[in-house]
Amino acid sequence: MAKNKTIETQNSVAAFLRTITDEKKRKDCSTIIDLITKHTGLEPKMWGTSIVGFGIYHYKYESGREGNAPLAGIAARTNAITLYLGSNFDKMEELLSKLGKHKTGKGCIYIQKLEDIDTSILTKMVKKSIEHRKKQYPS
Repeated sequence: MAKNKTIETQNSVAAFLRTITDEKKRKDCSTIIDLITKHTGLEPKMWGTSIVGFGIYHYKYESGREGNAPLAGIAARTNAITLYLGSNFDKMEELLSKLGKHKTGKGCIYIQKLEDIDTSILTKMVKKSIEHRKKQYPS
């Protein structure tokens, strides 16, 4: 079975942030990381080379594939800031409707800039997503 590519590393989150060449995106990512840290008490850690994750859970699928993943995460991609949150958490659709300008993908929320969203709604979403993951995959 293939090994997971995205694993927790000892790389520096601050060093990663310095690699984001777009100054606005770098500041927005830093602010979001600070918000998540403040409201969850979870320290940001690098996962792979480009995802800042918070917390950890262990999953095991029926197929036998298993591994660890962050409870929530953020990445600065070329086209957007990507927020990795679990799907199907309590009041997800209601909160998404109040979040502001965004797009969604499989377990991801894409934003262009911090001003486009309501950070208090983002904070609620992160907390609910983490609660859901912890119930879904108790340690």
